[in-house]
Amino acid sequence: MSIKPKLRLSLGLLFVLILLQSLVASRNVYKLKDDTANILADNYNTLECSRNMMLALDEIGRPSARASFEQNLQRQFGNLTEPGEGQATEQIRKHFHLLGTSARPDTLPALLRKDILGLVKINMEAIRAKNDVANGTVATAILWIVLTATACTIISLTLFVNLPGNIANPIAELSESIRQIAAKNYSRRVRFDRRDEFGQLGQSFNAMAEKLEEYDDSNLARLLIEKKRTEALINNMHEPVISLDQKGIVLFANQEAIKITGLSMSEMIGRSVQELSERNDLIRTLTGPNGSGEAALQKEANLLKIYADDKESYFEKEVIDITILPTGEKERVRIGKVILLKNITPFKELDSAKTNFIATVSHELKTPISSIKMSLDLLQSPRIGAVNHEQSQLIESIREDSERLLKITGELLNMSQVETGNIQLNIQTARPEEIWHYAHDAVRFQADQKKVALAAQIEPGLPAVRADLEKTAWVLINFLTNAIRYSGEGTEITIAIASHGQQVRFSVTDHGQGIDKKYREKIFNRYFQVPGSPKSGTGLGLAISKEFIEAQGGEIGVESEVGAGSTFYFKLTAAEVSEHA
Repeated sequence: MSIKPKLRLSLGLLFVLILLQSLVASRNVYKLKDDTANILADNYNTLECSRNMMLALDEIGRPSARASFEQNLQRQFGNLTEPGEGQATEQIRKHFHLLGTSARPDTLPALLRKDILGLVKINMEAIRAKNDVANGTVATAILWIVLTATACTIISLTLFVNLPGNIANPIAELSESIRQIAAKNYSRRVRFDRRDEFGQLGQSFNAMAEKLEEYDDSNLARLLIEKKRTEALINNMHEPVISLDQKGIVLFANQEAIKITGLSMSEMIGRSVQELSERNDLIRTLTGPNGSGEAALQKEANLLKIYADDKESYFEKEVIDITILPTGEKERVRIGKVILLKNITPFKELDSAKTNFIATVSHELKTPISSIKMSLDLLQSPRIGAVNHEQSQLIESIREDSERLLKITGELLNMSQVETGNIQLNIQTARPEEIWHYAHDAVRFQADQKKVALAAQIEPGLPAVRADLEKTAWVLINFLTNAIRYSGEGTEITIAIASHGQQVRFSVTDHGQGIDKKYREKIFNRYFQVPGSPKSGTGLGLAISKEFIEAQGGEIGVESEVGAGSTFYFKLTAAEVSEHA
């Protein structure tokens, strides 16, 4: 029998039992009510008439008493319900009539009392008999009610014990089997030896599990091949890669990671980073001093100097969270981390060579340029001779070019100082407008070429700032150059200069592609370039800008959202605040 008919039959049986018990109880209650009503209707009225006649007989000499006696006697004739009650009532009537006509009236009241008592006795015996009948009815009602209640209780308990288990046990077994299948235990089967819906469901489930087991076995070799292919790809990467699970256990490490750590594959795989950090300095550097890995892996990537490839190499650490969306779930779950070490040694060597070259060339150019300026001064001296107008114009043009070259040489020397850590600042009072005009003149030609508008929003009455004018302008120029590079033709770049508490805030806002959140904290790191952006340099511009601003006691930062552009800003302390400090 299927589940639905079983449920209908069980509930229907309970309904019938409840209805049966209600009918039995109602029938017996109504029967008891009838018995009680008969006593009241048949015998109580007779007893009441008898009592009234006895009271009237005591005062029979009065006309009103005689009338009362006749009235109650007449009522009694209308309530003759018991055997012998009619003869007793007729005897009372006969003696009552004799009471008014007999020559011996003194004996008649006694006879009447005797007759009335006989009538009372008949009704009392009837009441006693009817009470016995009512008691029997009560006993029968109790018996039937107890029997039906017992039957209902037994059947209800049987259904209560068996029916939930009959339905819930197969569901529980099926749920556990589904969990086992979800855990890839495809050998799990359910055993439902029944012919209802659960039996059909069990057969379908077993067929599904059998097919999944067959599919899993057939794909095992393919999965092993894919695993080996993935391992080969990771091992062929030229950058060290270490993968950890959510508990800090090393899942895999490629050959580059094995090489720089000095550990073997068997010493790393399956071990916790806490255990490895106790005996390996590099692992401890990568995962933090406590070796837990969790807190340190959240930190911003930094520059590491590691002895590798028979030389000192430079690496940048990047930690990538690995998350998955489990099938059937709505929230992503973190399953581990990947530590990626980017080898930036070529950039570091190139940067060092460039710095040395700039410092050397700048230093070598400064002397001949100064000599050219001295020669120009001599050409204009009256001792050498007079020069005509055209010669004077040529000398002035050469002087301007020499000054421009000397200025460029000075900027190159400043940049080399920044990169070598020997920053020399010329702090003075500068107007924010002056810094803006300096930067605007430098990038105006580049903006016009790309048809990008430069919109300046300068708050009136800004206080002066204590800053190195040229280096601060260089930072603003760098912001503007980057904004122009990443803006489309015909767009607008907004330059805002405004008071910000006791500081003055310079900001450059573009409408480019924006910067992802995970890269914003790294944007000012040396050599860092946002993945996917055009590679137009070595990633030093923003790092140098940061060193310039922080060396002047300022702040630098970026606000950006993907698809909504970026705002690069820096803040410098107002001159009045610096003087009071």
